[in-house]
Amino acid sequence: MSVKKHTLKLVAATAVASIMSTSAMAEGTIKIAFIDPLSGPFAAVGQSGFSEYKFAADYFANNQGGVIGKKIEIVGLDNKISPKESLIQLKNAIGQGIRFIAQGNSSGVANALTDAIRKHNKRNPDKTVLFLNYSAVDPALTEKKCNFWHFRFDANANMKMSAITDTIKKRKDIKKIYIIGQDYSFGKAVSAAAKKFLKMKRPDIEIVGDELHPIGKVKDFTPYISKISASGANAIITGNWGADMVNLARAANSGGVKADFFTYYAAGTGITAAIGEGGVGRIRLVSEGHQNPAPTATWDAYLGAYKKLNPKKDITQARIAHVVQMFVKAVKKANSADPMKVAFALEGMENTTLAGDKMVMRASDHQLQMPLQIAVHSAGVKWDIDNSGYGLQTENTVPLTTNELATSCNMKNRPKM
Repeated sequence: MSVKKHTLKLVAATAVASIMSTSAMAEGTIKIAFIDPLSGPFAAVGQSGFSEYKFAADYFANNQGGVIGKKIEIVGLDNKISPKESLIQLKNAIGQGIRFIAQGNSSGVANALTDAIRKHNKRNPDKTVLFLNYSAVDPALTEKKCNFWHFRFDANANMKMSAITDTIKKRKDIKKIYIIGQDYSFGKAVSAAAKKFLKMKRPDIEIVGDELHPIGKVKDFTPYISKISASGANAIITGNWGADMVNLARAANSGGVKADFFTYYAAGTGITAAIGEGGVGRIRLVSEGHQNPAPTATWDAYLGAYKKLNPKKDITQARIAHVVQMFVKAVKKANSADPMKVAFALEGMENTTLAGDKMVMRASDHQLQMPLQIAVHSAGVKWDIDNSGYGLQTENTVPLTTNELATSCNMKNRPKM
């Protein structure tokens, strides 16, 4: 074969390979690794989030033919709520070519992931990874640990506590408060925020207890409930979630506790059923979403579509819909699934949710700014939870402008476009 013919064949083969590669990319998928507990004591929370992510990916992208010609696939990776296991799963995801990471359960895990992703991207600028944090609310993640590759789509612990204490401020019947939480970064952040905002807004309130317990280790909270009862607390503040909230609620019911609860995560995955009649009118939750009443027909339809597909489950994390909705919008804006381009598209992005709420991804620290709802555990609502007959009734909404807190973030690793 002549050199000329060989060269022409090589050029043709290269062109065909390039076309095939481009075609495969167009027909391919954008994979998001969901790194959260899919087994163990917090599996119910992780499985619920995984289900909501898959539904949102279909609703906002796949059912409309995808985004920029690609489907979104949510890949579940079980981290067993362990920071160490999470880093193994991160490496697994990167090895599979996955460039987007979603995680939310445990700020301890989120702190480990954000450090690892930042280091990976510094070493591998051609294989960058973007962290979509949907629920880990330790303020440090958008403060001293803030970095370009991390975006938080939930209000941080300080923002949520500010909303909670706005409600407590109006309750002149509350004189004594007991703080109880899980012994890790998030539980400590909740305690610190409660003491800070109560001192500012209700200095007359006496904090009669401030206690941390091992996360996921306490099966019977009766001893803690006995101490709370003995303290004379009118109200309890807790950031407990998952099995720890279920067990705390059960012990409170059994112990006949009459104090009001102000919580971050007292709903769903068995928690609402465990609270039951005993929590009606006295267990409140701060969240970024609405359930009863659904403020728009589109949000009502979203809740209904999910319930029809998943009769035994509920939408309890509206923020997951917000993540996917904004992610799809960013990919379209960037016209790319490159993590860096998607990140720049997310910075400063404004979005209106299906519930009609305006949200803004603040560019300076990648902390989503949003209105927050205070909801109360209620009976007779349209959208109950755990098929229990009980659900969340919105009492009031704290506007986005009220929730916006100053940031000390100094983002030094923002790349150049």
